[in-house]
Amino acid sequence: MSFSAELIRDFVNTYDVESDTDELSAPADLALWLRERDLIASRDRATDDDLHSAHALREGLRAALRREQADLPALPLQVRIGNDGVPELVPARGGVPGGLARIAAAMVEPGWDRLKVCAEETCQWAFIDSSKNRSRSWCSMRVCGNRTKTRAYRARKRGSRHLPVSNTDTV
Repeated sequence: MSFSAELIRDFVNTYDVESDTDELSAPADLALWLRERDLIASRDRATDDDLHSAHALREGLRAALRREQADLPALPLQVRIGNDGVPELVPARGGVPGGLARIAAAMVEPGWDRLKVCAEETCQWAFIDSSKNRSRSWCSMRVCGNRTKTRAYRARKRGSRHLPVSNTDTV
């Protein structure tokens, strides 16, 4: 799978919906996360505004992966024509805003169409759908798929209890 798809997946998954934990809870956390992925230089520092932009970008990407209307924050991106003549999105400046812009630009790279968000409402984990027909709905069939299917089965069973049952045939 492409580095771009993995980058977006990992960025979206910095917030765990189920446990309500955020890897990016402070500007220093954001700077460290970007630095570990070579998206910013070692001297770059994040601000509270950068952290706010990162959270907005992350939730905008999560909404886009659910194939919903998404408003992404304004990031410093420009279009550049590479040596091969193919246009590409590149950050217009460096630092943390440039690192966030690199994440946003990854949306137009190969692999975006394979990215999804788990259909289990309590999960919302981003994953790369590697199935041949791109029909995967859950990050894990054993956990989220099983939860969803069990819930649906129980709901159907509850609904069927209200139907009158007859043990005799009528002719």
